[in-house]
Amino acid sequence: MLRDITLGQYFPGDTIVHRLDPRTKLILVILYIIGLFEAVNWWSYGFVFLVTCACIAASKIPLKSFTKGLKPLVIVIILTAVLNMFYTPGTQIVEGFPITWEGLKKSFLLVSRILMLIAGTFLLTYTTSPIALTDGLERLMNPLKKIKVPVHEMSMMMSMALRFIPTLVEETDKIMSAQKARGADFETGNIIERAKALIPILVPLFVSSFRRADELAVAMESRCYHGGEGRTRLKQLRYARRDYIALLLGLLFLAVMILLRHFGL
Repeated sequence: MLRDITLGQYFPGDTIVHRLDPRTKLILVILYIIGLFEAVNWWSYGFVFLVTCACIAASKIPLKSFTKGLKPLVIVIILTAVLNMFYTPGTQIVEGFPITWEGLKKSFLLVSRILMLIAGTFLLTYTTSPIALTDGLERLMNPLKKIKVPVHEMSMMMSMALRFIPTLVEETDKIMSAQKARGADFETGNIIERAKALIPILVPLFVSSFRRADELAVAMESRCYHGGEGRTRLKQLRYARRDYIALLLGLLFLAVMILLRHFGL
């Protein structure tokens, strides 16, 4: 299951989605999330689903990458669906059975919202390199510098956190394989026994993570890194026509979602 975690990975490409300015993609993701939470009926959810599929198709990212990334969240999704089915009052499907039609509908729509929310955020990291994402975040938060907010440092930390998720997953998988080769068992026993079995994994993982962080800090200091002040960029961010078109489409998407919600279409 660890190998199914794809958050933070970047899939290089030359599609229209990859070529968009990272600032544009960040704004579009915000508009997408707002629009998704405006969805309340079948028509609005169907519209968001079509938009999501169109964006995934335009990015040319394999669909299996999205489904693979959802595997670690299957338990959470199933639990959400079951709780809404059993605890939503309404007309019972079968007399004496606690599942209601309203609960079934709410469960389906809520799970759909979670899946589309995850797919939309995954699309951002899949099509944007960590460096571009850092630059985009920093440029969008530039106005906060006037109130002494460490914008560059915050952007760098968020970007590095995303960047090292795949590395930590790979490191965890290696440690688990090494422990299994020594006879460790992580799949049998009760919850307490399984939790105790994870200690041989967590200790070396923490040691490895701190060592990696220390090496990164030394490398940055050796290169005289001192934050964003006076720092130049190899690639300057510039809006192109496609960015303005994409932002216009994002605003149009949000407007349609608001109309679908407030007019009950």
